[in-house]
Amino acid sequence: MFASSALPVVLVAMLHLTLSSVATASYPDFQLLNVKQTLIGTKIPRPLQTSEHHQVSDVSETQGKWKLKLVHRDKLSSNTSATFRDHSRRFHARMQRDVKRVASLLRRLSGGGGHDGGAAYEVNDFGSDVVSGMDQGSGEYFVRIGVGSPPKSQYMVIDSGSDIVWVQCQPCNQCYRQSDPVFDPADSASYAGISCSSAVCDRIENSGCNAGRCRYEVLYGDGSYTKGTLALETLTFGRTVVKNVAIGCGHINRGMFIGAAGLLGLGAGLLGLGGGSLSLVGQLGGQTGGAFSYCLVSRGSDASGSLEFGRGAMPVGAAWVPLLRNPQAPSFYYVGLSGLGVGGIRVPVSEDIFQLTELGHGGVVMDTGTAVSRFPTLAYKALRDAFIAQTANLPRISTVSIFDTCYNLSDFVTIRVPTVSFYFSGGPILTLPASNFLIPVDDVGTFCLAFASSTSGLSIIGNIQQEGIQISFDGANGFVGFGPNVC
Repeated sequence: MFASSALPVVLVAMLHLTLSSVATASYPDFQLLNVKQTLIGTKIPRPLQTSEHHQVSDVSETQGKWKLKLVHRDKLSSNTSATFRDHSRRFHARMQRDVKRVASLLRRLSGGGGHDGGAAYEVNDFGSDVVSGMDQGSGEYFVRIGVGSPPKSQYMVIDSGSDIVWVQCQPCNQCYRQSDPVFDPADSASYAGISCSSAVCDRIENSGCNAGRCRYEVLYGDGSYTKGTLALETLTFGRTVVKNVAIGCGHINRGMFIGAAGLLGLGAGLLGLGGGSLSLVGQLGGQTGGAFSYCLVSRGSDASGSLEFGRGAMPVGAAWVPLLRNPQAPSFYYVGLSGLGVGGIRVPVSEDIFQLTELGHGGVVMDTGTAVSRFPTLAYKALRDAFIAQTANLPRISTVSIFDTCYNLSDFVTIRVPTVSFYFSGGPILTLPASNFLIPVDDVGTFCLAFASSTSGLSIIGNIQQEGIQISFDGANGFVGFGPNVC
C-alpha cells in the first residue's frame, strides 16, 4: 500500500494498495485479517521434488532484464520430521536465526569503519573484512544459478547486506552438507584463480596470498565462516552468461544454512546483492545499470518469488524513495524514514530518531536477511502502544520469543486490525498488508505484532515486512521503489 500527499483515499482490495492523504486522519484506518486462512498458510509448503528443481532454474528474459525464480527455504528442505513440520518450532528457529543476524549487523556497524562496512575481525593466517553478516541459517530466500563451464546448477541464498559471491568448492577440506554436489573448479573450463597482484585482490582489504593466489576469509558473527581462493568464474542465469565474475571458492566452510533443528544444508553459497563493488550487482555494473528488483513471496504460499536484474526491471508506477549512503557501511541500502503510523495516525515519535548521522550511526536499513523489522526502543514502544490501544477488543496473551504484543485469535475467523504505515522522507507512505505485521507464531491461533526494539539507534526493515511487495533498487540513480506489483 502506498500513498501520495496529493491523492484522496482509494482502496484496491485485491492488490492491498492504498493511496491516502499524508494529513492525519480523523478516524483510524482498519483492514481485515483472515485468521483461519492465515493459519492454513502455516502448513509447510510441499517441498520441491527432484524433477522440479530444474523449473527453479528457469529464467525469463526480455529486453533489458532477466528474471529468476526466488524460493523460500521451506520449499527446498527435504526434512520431513515432525520437528521441521511444526510451525511453532520453525518460528522459534527463525527467530533464533534472526537474533543472530541482527547482532551481527550491529557488530559490523559498531566497528565505525573498515572496508565494506565490516568490523575488523581477527583472522588466522590471512583474511579480509568483507563480511556479509550472513549468520548461521539466516538465509531465507534462494535462487538457482549455473556456476562454471559447463554450468553446474547450485542454490544460492540472496543477501542484500553482502558484498561477496561465494560457493563451496572441491577439494573440500571442511564443508557443510548441501543439496547439490559441491562445485569442482577442476571440471570448469572458465575457472581462473586471481593472482595476489590483481586489482581485484586489492579490493579485498587484508587479503592473503598462498602460492601466488589471492585468498579470502569471511568470518560471521556466530563463529561460522568460509575460507578459500578468490577466482574469476562464469555464472549462468538461464540463457544469460556472465563471464569473469569474481567469486570466493570456499574450501573450508563451517556452519552455513544449518537450522536449529539440524536441517540439511540447502545453499551452496551466497549471492551478495549489497552496494559494494564486489557484490554481484556491483560487478555487473553497466550490464544492468546497477538495477535489480525482487519480490519475496509471502510465507505459506506455494508460489515462487522473483529476482530481476536490469534497467528493464524498474517498474512504472512505483513509489520511489531516495537511497542514502553511509560511507561507514557502503554494503547497506539506507532509506530516509520520517515516522510510523497506526490506524492512519502518525505515532508521536521525532523524525530525528531515524536519522543517519554524519558519523554513520543510526539510520534505516533495508535488509533481506533480517526477518523482523527493528526500531529504536522509543519508536518501537510508541508503535506498539498505539497498536495496543486500537486493538483493545482482541484478547492479549503473554510474550512469545522476541515479541511482546501477542493475541489469542483461535476463536476468530476474521478480525479488523489498524493499518501500520511507514512514512518515508519526501512524502511516500508504505501501508503494510495485515499479514506483514500480525503473524502466526503457532498453528492454533497465537498471533504477534511482528516488530521488535533495537538495542541501538539502527532501524531495520526486515523481510517479513517486505513480503509480497515488489522492491526495486535503482543504484545508478540512487532510489528504491515500492510496488506497484505484488507477488
